[in-house]
Amino acid sequence: MEKNQTTSPAQKRAPEAESVRALSAEEGTPLYVHVPFCEAKCPYCDFFSVVGAGQDVRGSLDALLEEIKQRAPKSPETLFVGGGTPSWLSVSQLTELFNALQAKTGFRDKSTEVTVECNPESLTPEKARALVELGATRLSIGFQSLRPETLELFGRVHDSEQSFAAYEAARAANAKAVSIDLIFGASGQTAGEWQEDLKRVIDLKPDHLSCYALTFEEGTLFTSWLKSGKIEQMPSERELELFKLTREQLGAAGYHAYEVSNFALSGHECQHNLNYWRNGHYVGVGPGAVSHVAGVRFGNPRSLEAWRRAAISKKDASSWSECLEPSHRLAETWWLGLRLSAGVDPVAAREVAGLRPEEDVCVPVAHRLASEGLLLEESGNWKLTSRGLELADAISKELLAAGQREGEAS
Repeated sequence: MEKNQTTSPAQKRAPEAESVRALSAEEGTPLYVHVPFCEAKCPYCDFFSVVGAGQDVRGSLDALLEEIKQRAPKSPETLFVGGGTPSWLSVSQLTELFNALQAKTGFRDKSTEVTVECNPESLTPEKARALVELGATRLSIGFQSLRPETLELFGRVHDSEQSFAAYEAARAANAKAVSIDLIFGASGQTAGEWQEDLKRVIDLKPDHLSCYALTFEEGTLFTSWLKSGKIEQMPSERELELFKLTREQLGAAGYHAYEVSNFALSGHECQHNLNYWRNGHYVGVGPGAVSHVAGVRFGNPRSLEAWRRAAISKKDASSWSECLEPSHRLAETWWLGLRLSAGVDPVAAREVAGLRPEEDVCVPVAHRLASEGLLLEESGNWKLTSRGLELADAISKELLAAGQREGEAS
């Protein structure tokens, strides 16, 4: 899903000792707000989230409001409220949250895009109307699948009828844009089933679609089930078939593949996430949220109690920070930017890293990958070829490794 999670393997460096309290985001810096509560915890999800029932929701909301007051930038270009499941909150809680955001940031007058993540079981017509009235311009709904057996495997607590009802609620509320999330690659899924599901979703005419391949992240139940043999992973060649089918079917329906897993009708690309993929600055508030300000990346603890204590006491809530070497920053800009159909501008990437042309460790790697048919240079930008798309993860690892080697040598 569209989240504030853009860390790379280069993040394995030990946190810097410097405090991030003194770091102040410029006016207009994009803002991410993390709401950690869900109706149920999905076994594939590695974002910080907890089942909301039985939690101190009031205390967590108070902590979030305090952190917003302390750290949220004025006039954020984009605002993204994610999780977790923000739509799990009640209308009164959402009203309190959005009014606090308005009081501190003035987002209703300044932000060009305001996204709220929603799940079908909690996006009622009343809640959809309230979110739009509170300033949301874009509702992102986590369908994930239309198949009962897959929804059960994924730990989802809704069915396809609720997904369609949530979509209709978002449209009836006159949200400016509605996005749908889907996941492919569950063991046993056939190409025919995936084509049928895509057609049903395309027929809704959403403005944006995120279609992610199922991943097995360390620390998730899915990964432990995989290791124990409880579930199987789809063979890579079949997953690649579904990946190609997705791009073909959505392309034929008028959806532009502006990022590896994201598709939009013209003018409906997610601007907030585009900033992540361009390695821009952003502020994240809430448990587990990550920020990137003034060249320093830092994050809050993935713990409700630790985060709440720090936020309520008006202390710096972050639990780690890092300031990457310039070559690391360069490699990350390539790693993220190559996911975009627009590709990477090497001049802009060097400016982000503060490097001269002769210090660029990524362009030589790009030339070698181009000789292998994996990258191409077009109008000054480097892009993945069709074959490169199939090997995007391996290409990213090569670029990150080049940046890390140079960083360690300097």
